[in-house]
Amino acid sequence: MTDLHKDQNIMAGFPTASQSMRFFCRLGMEKVAWSLRRLHCPVDSDALVLEVGAGGNPYPRANVLLDGYEESVERIESSLVIDRPLVLGFAEKLPFKTKSFDFIIASHVLEHSTDPESFLRELMRVGKAGYIETPDAFFERINPFTYHRLEVAQIGSLIRLFKKPSWRHDGFIVDEYERQLKDNQFIKFVSKHPYPFYMRLFWEDRICFEIVNPEVDSTWALPIESYAQTAAMPKPTLRLRLRYFVRRVLRWLFSQNRRNRHIDLSSLLQCPTCGADSLQKDTDRFTCRTCQAIYPIRNGIPVMYPHLDSNYNGPNRKDYVNDRNSQNH
Repeated sequence: MTDLHKDQNIMAGFPTASQSMRFFCRLGMEKVAWSLRRLHCPVDSDALVLEVGAGGNPYPRANVLLDGYEESVERIESSLVIDRPLVLGFAEKLPFKTKSFDFIIASHVLEHSTDPESFLRELMRVGKAGYIETPDAFFERINPFTYHRLEVAQIGSLIRLFKKPSWRHDGFIVDEYERQLKDNQFIKFVSKHPYPFYMRLFWEDRICFEIVNPEVDSTWALPIESYAQTAAMPKPTLRLRLRYFVRRVLRWLFSQNRRNRHIDLSSLLQCPTCGADSLQKDTDRFTCRTCQAIYPIRNGIPVMYPHLDSNYNGPNRKDYVNDRNSQNH
């Protein structure tokens, strides 16, 4: 069975697993080892860590969080966690200064991007190193996720990206998988042995990537049933509520809470529209002295969407338009 002993022990100079992960893997408890990966951030205690697309379950070690929106049908968790400095913005136009973070975590967010080249180049610009995790391309092909725009494979140190022309573009393979293999027994198997079904990449200085089909437009609209499924989500069970409670406790125990409270976001931010670092902070907004773009501060959260033209059709188009409309009133 695929295990940590078949994974690369070191990747880009970083250990791919903690001692506790390896311990549980040796005991055959891969599921436990996998869950512990969220506590594994192989950097010094003084490193400044950004998490992109943190959503409702941020990594404890992240000092600063970035998310595209406060509410989203693409988020598994019901609400956005705001327990440390948070910025609203796009990964494809990160509102942070060049090399302002020592390490960037991008876990289960790259596959949502309609512009993966900009996404990855922005990670390299803002961070010195980082960690990327996505579903593996094979698993995404046979078991596609409604919100995922990409299939991501790792070949050595190379990330190979396939832009999905629709969310379920290989219907024959998916139908065969669902008919022959997808049952409770297989789902339990994936849960017990998760490593082969996910892509994990540690990088330093640069990310080697290849887009197989750059000509494909992956900005297709989400299927209507996606919104219906989100609206019809049942209330959390007692077991799920207990899991959320354990997560909160672990975040509190393993986060740099005292340090995070004193982080000055103003020293890290730059204008996502023109790229200048000449932002002026007022009580309720940031203003770029170079291009005069205005970014509101809502409930203490900087909203740093780039001011793009009306033809913009990139990630989070709806939020971009809503934000621009609110600034004009």
